[in-house]
Amino acid sequence: MSTESLHVWVVDDDESVRWVLTRALEQAGMTPRAFERADALLAALADDSPDVLVTDIRMPDMSGLALMERLQRERHRFPVIVVTAYSDLDSAVSAYRGGAFEYLPKPFDIDEAVELVQRAAAAGNGGADSGEPATGYPSIIGRAPAMQDVFRAIGRLANATMTVLITGESGTGKELVARALHDNSPRAAAPFIALNTSAIPSELLESELFGHEKGAFTGADSRRIGRFEQADGGTLFLDEIGDMSPALQTRLLRVLAEREFYRVGGQTAIKVDVRVIAATHRDLARAVADGLFREDLFHRLNVMRIEVPPLRARRQDIPALLRHYLARAADELSCAPKRLSLEAERALSAFDWPGNVRELVNACRRLTVLAPGSEIRAEDIPAEFGGQDEDTRATDWTEGLAAWAEAALGAGQTGLLNDALPALERTLIRVTLQQVRGRRQDAARLLGWGRNTLTRKMRELGLD
Repeated sequence: MSTESLHVWVVDDDESVRWVLTRALEQAGMTPRAFERADALLAALADDSPDVLVTDIRMPDMSGLALMERLQRERHRFPVIVVTAYSDLDSAVSAYRGGAFEYLPKPFDIDEAVELVQRAAAAGNGGADSGEPATGYPSIIGRAPAMQDVFRAIGRLANATMTVLITGESGTGKELVARALHDNSPRAAAPFIALNTSAIPSELLESELFGHEKGAFTGADSRRIGRFEQADGGTLFLDEIGDMSPALQTRLLRVLAEREFYRVGGQTAIKVDVRVIAATHRDLARAVADGLFREDLFHRLNVMRIEVPPLRARRQDIPALLRHYLARAADELSCAPKRLSLEAERALSAFDWPGNVRELVNACRRLTVLAPGSEIRAEDIPAEFGGQDEDTRATDWTEGLAAWAEAALGAGQTGLLNDALPALERTLIRVTLQQVRGRRQDAARLLGWGRNTLTRKMRELGLD
């Protein structure tokens, strides 16, 4: 189908989104038609139908998810692209379960949207059967583009049970992704069993995985059911798979291939139906090249791969993560949640977080316990989390400013001077007035202004 003959319908209650999309589609040679409400689109389907539909999720009369369900029920067979400002895991999974061709979080690149429409038209109807979205999975917070890729991958795998390899640095939340994959799969009602293979000595890991019979070795006083049997019908999550010994790699490969195993000391084969999700912070391809990991096992595990980004690659998510885990820490400690001052939030957002989300969670616990008062200020932040001592703050303020600017630009913020200049003036005025005990004439002289200028500035900045 040529681009010129493509009929693309857009339904969104946001007039600006409709305007931008329709103009871009027209410029690409397509024929767009815009609707403000889903019921108007459904009425138009009585006489015509599009080649591709672009719909928002949250609309006043009927949600995009309800619209897709209605289209499935009435057997309309055209691809649907879902756009939404609420770019969370729930939206992504629900969109794919509802049969969406693709999920596009706002704000989106208009060229990317046009290209996606072209791909959808070329593919025809590639949506999945509709189904109820699963609930109860752990909350994964993220609006950064790198996290949207993770959400899309989870959504695409929502109806699958294939093996998945999750990669990423330590502390990025790989187990949360594994749990979301399980909870949004046909195995959701069955057990999810997690095992960190690096936390168990290699001589005990075999028994932990496969169980053992009574008397199999010294100390085996009774039969033990291993993790594979516990996960039968469900999902077994093997964290840090890259640290597994060569002998256990061989046994794991055999289980994945034959779907059966023997307990340690056992003579009877035990058949299981288990979905394996593995995770590692190591480069398994390099480990294979170095002879440290079996190539055939790597290919068995690497059916689908999801890369979880480090926290420094998704800085725009840090403020939301801080608020979430400060509230969690307050619940754990049975106290009121503490809030972050703007300066503290900027300092923590600029920090690189080498331990990723796990380190951020621990920082929230420490700040909840140690920071005085209900507000966490920049000076309350320990140096190990990007805080500065008094001498460093006094001499390296430009480095802090540079870090704030980098974080703001990385998060897509604009108009930096509109935020920075008033904050700079407000800080200098407040500190100078404190120094001279409120004498405005002296403060104006130290600041290099006249008294009238200082008075006007204070009024403008709300310091009167």
